[in-house]
This record gives sequence, C-alpha cells and structure tokens, in this order.
Amino acid sequence: MNPVLRGLAANPSMPSELIDRLIALGDRDIAEILARRADLGHAQAVALAASVEESVPWLAYEGRLTAADIDPATQPDGALDLLTEGHARSPEWARLFADDPVIEHREKLAACPGLPADVVERLAADPDVRVVAELALWTTPRTAARLASHPHAAVRRAVAANEATPPDVLAAVLTGEGLPPARRCPVCDREETPFVHDPHCPRLDCDLPPGAACDGSHESTRHDTELAALSNPATPTEAVVGFVDHPSLLLRWALAARPDLPPDVCARLAEDLNPGVRGDLAENPALDDALIRALATDRDHEVRRRLAHNPRVPLDVLTHLAGTTRIGATLLPRIASASPDEVEELAASPDPAARMLTAQRRDLAPAVRDALADDSDAKVVKSIAPHPSLTDSRLSSMLDRYGSQVAARVAANPDASPALLEAIARHEPAARKALREIARHRHASAPALLACLQDPRARPLAAAHAALPQAVIEELLTDADAEMAEAAAANPSLPPGVMSDLVSGL
Repeated sequence: MNPVLRGLAANPSMPSELIDRLIALGDRDIAEILARRADLGHAQAVALAASVEESVPWLAYEGRLTAADIDPATQPDGALDLLTEGHARSPEWARLFADDPVIEHREKLAACPGLPADVVERLAADPDVRVVAELALWTTPRTAARLASHPHAAVRRAVAANEATPPDVLAAVLTGEGLPPARRCPVCDREETPFVHDPHCPRLDCDLPPGAACDGSHESTRHDTELAALSNPATPTEAVVGFVDHPSLLLRWALAARPDLPPDVCARLAEDLNPGVRGDLAENPALDDALIRALATDRDHEVRRRLAHNPRVPLDVLTHLAGTTRIGATLLPRIASASPDEVEELAASPDPAARMLTAQRRDLAPAVRDALADDSDAKVVKSIAPHPSLTDSRLSSMLDRYGSQVAARVAANPDASPALLEAIARHEPAARKALREIARHRHASAPALLACLQDPRARPLAAAHAALPQAVIEELLTDADAEMAEAAAANPSLPPGVMSDLVSGL
C-alpha cells in the first residue's frame, strides 16, 4: 500500500469527506488505521465494515458498531466479533452460531461473555474438543467445575487456566485427586502411543508442539495443565507448594512468581540452580527481609536487578544494588512508595546511587528537586532532568555542566523551552538521543526540527511534527524512504488542499 495513503489515514486533521474517499478504496491496511480514528462517525464505520470485512473486529473493539449494523447470516465474523466484545448480547445470534457447521465459528462463540444457558450446554457437548476447551477457558465457575472431569485432557488444561474456576476445583485439576483419569489428549488423538513428537518434525501439516508426548498418561498435556494451574492466581496455596522441588523448570518458574508463597517455599526456591527461577522470586513481594538480603548477593546480575524491583526491598539494600547493578532509568516501586522523610534522607545521602534513585520521582518537593538538579554527579542530574517544572535556567545549567551526558534527558523535560531545545539541537558533539527527544517534543520549533531531520532515527518523528514548516512537509511526501513519506502524510499541519490532491492522485 502507498505509504502516503497510510499516513493520511492516520492524520488527525484529515477532513471527513476525504475519510469517506479512503473508505471507498476498500484497502485492508488503510481500513485498519481508519477503524481506530477517534473521529470516525457511525455512518463511516458502517461503510468501512461493508467495504472491508476484516475491519469489523477493529470497529467492534472500538465500540463503533451495533447489532443493527451487522447481518449474522452474511457477516458471521463481524457478528461474532460484536458478541465477543459484548456489544451484541443477542440470544438469537448465539443460538444461530451454536449450530454453525464452521468449527471456528463455534469456537469463537464459546469465548463470548453472557451466553444463554442452553447455548452453553450445547457448546459443552460439542463434538469438537477445541470448542469445549475454548468454553472451559472463559466460562462461569459452575460450568468450569463441571468440565473439570471432562474425558479430554485439553479441556482440563483450559479449566486450569480459567481464573473463574473455583479454587477447590483448581486444586483437583492440579493434583488429579478426586477426578477420573483423562481418556484422551491432543497427542493420542493423532498418533499411536507411546509417542514423542520430534522437535524437528518435517511434516508440514503437523501442529503438535515440539516434544509433545503421550504414553497413555497424556504426560505433555498433563504438564501443560499443571503449568496453567500454577500460573492461575485462584489456585489455592496449599495445592501449589508441593511443586517446589519438581523436576520441571517451567513449573518451578511459575511457582516462583506467585505472591502467596510461604517463607519455607521461598527459601527453597532461592536456592534453585536456575537464575530465571531465582529472578522471578526476587521480584516476589512474598519474600521476607532475610531472604531479600540473601538474594542481594546472588551471583547472577539479572537476579539482583529483578530484586531492585521488589516493592519490599529495604532502602539500604536498594541503594547497595543501585551501586553494583545496572538497574536502568526507571522509578522503582520501593522508591515510588517512599515516605517524605525517606525521600529527604535519600536525596541527602552521600551515596550518588541513592540520590539517583530518588531523582526518578516526578513528585518531589521543590527544594529536593532543585538540590538534585544542582547535584555534582552527572548520573543524578541525568535522572532528575526530565522532572516537570524545572526552570529553563536550571535545565540550561545542567547542559552547560555536563553537555552530551545529560542532553537527551534535558530534551525530554516536558517544560523545556523552544530556545533550549534549539540549543540542544545545535550542541557539538551532536547528541543523537537528544535529537529524537526533540523531534517528539511539543515545544520543538522549526529550526530544532530541521536539525532533527539529519538523524536517521529522529527523521520520521520530526516529519510528523506539527511545527515543521509546510514546505518541508510537502517535500518529504516524495521522500525515497517510505517511513518518511508516511510520517509527513500524517502531519496534522498538512493543508487540506494538499491532502485532497494526494487522495485524488493516488
């Protein structure tokens, strides 16, 4: 598709009559963009649905269509999309699709909310297990409980993933206690058992996952069921703790992320040989102080980095981690929840790592904010630079003191003035990341944006900026780079007459 038309379809200044002309093109790519326009009228949505059937899911998701706009007999996918989004709770539609010969239609129906009881019964007895499994994944507690004893293991796996499944039922599905054994699974439906699927299977029509296996006990589907139940927050704690020493890495990994773990289970997972398990555990708010301090000395960098994101990490441990671990420019949960007294203490710390962490907050008291802005450590200044309400003079002082080290972060400050952004754009040596920040900044002026056009990654951002001179925008419409042409066409400063000419000429 012509990139200029894609850009025009996204242009917020596009006149309504030109939107109509783009709808008439019947192009799928254009329709996907148009369907998400905030100013798309109801009549236009109906026209778009008629022109490009694939646009109905996007329109349904955006709430642009009603049941009166769709004929389920001729637009089944559209009708199902409306049912899925809850915009058409029509019992007649549901009953129509419950008997649809197309399996995919019944499967999609099974995921819809608010289905009539008789439709649920028909779907639960569907001859295709994929339909029943989809119902089990989304259905109500009562139906999920009933399907937990379904003879097919794939249905039980879906019940295990459904957060509406009652806790006692989830425990039974996880342990198998109190349920009759499953009789079939996706593997023995297709192959003679015992069977282990070759990870390098050459068959083009084979949809079994690598390693899928069944020796009569449906082991791979059983494993998937256990993984789903362990990942389900509704599964009772007492049912999951027994998996702490399970030989399956995936099961231990899923267990480590649960916030309901008792201390002894956390302690055993902290000794797991796999750093991925320890990393998920490190972020878990279930950890006590002693275990947090133990994990702070973990040999794996990623485990220590994840620990810094734990909302319960003590501030002294967090400060230590910041000095020895690359955490990144982010507001950590423990810093976000720090009290005013803790913030003042951290901001006055002799350790620049503590001051740097505090500088990531964007709600600092003016005195604390200004003190961090005047800090003698470039990393602290870099962290505080995007803080709103910093004065231009302070931002300029940062740039004078540290230059390219802080230029991008200063440019990211929402209150940076056009003059300051121009100064950053002219800075030598050029700060490439700063140019990208300028190109998306609401205060960027034409001179600053023209400088941004010299950077490959900043160019598309600048091309779409409303402050770019009109002549430059029009010139970029014919740029050899399709991304540039599309960005220029999406520029809200593009005159309506030029837009009309572009639509007429393409």
